Amino acid sequence: MDAKRYTMLLGLVFLVFLALSYIENAIFFNMLSEILRNQLLAIGMIFIHNVLVISLILLGMTFYVNLVLNFLEKEKTRYGEHIVLAHPRVFAIAFTLIIVFLSILRGCTLTYGSVSIEALPLILLISTPIGIVEGYGIYLTIKKTLSREMTLKSLAFIYALFLIAAVMEVGFINLLIQFST
Repeated sequence: MDAKRYTMLLGLVFLVFLALSYIENAIFFNMLSEILRNQLLAIGMIFIHNVLVISLILLGMTFYVNLVLNFLEKEKTRYGEHIVLAHPRVFAIAFTLIIVFLSILRGCTLTYGSVSIEALPLILLISTPIGIVEGYGIYLTIKKTLSREMTLKSLAFIYALFLIAAVMEVGFINLLIQFST
């Protein structure tokens, strides 16, 4: 299969999995209160959810890299899309910060029903270790994909980070439940 067809197929697969992730996300968050009643189930489900999210990011970034390399002429996009590939660290840091920030806001919404400005400092303080671990995993995924350095060993390390983060997250949720009662 030539590079352009591979890129189009990758884009189609990405769109299909993006739609499926919407369904998974809705089911996951609707069942979250039930899942959190069992510690081991919660760790497993949060880990699987995070692996799906990071895999979707990996697939999307791989599609982007192939799109830029196979469809866009370097001379015409000298100041555009190729800059992201030339400086993967900067883009990875920016994207990671956005994802972690939105994740914290989502966690606050799930815990309190809305974004609670009064509880946000406590949530930020408690969730900082989780945010660092997950953020590092997201950063590595984006940076290694954009710089075309992703290996199975790197992917296994990233998934291990998200397993550690899932254990920490269940502990964080239990801590929040203890403080809110």
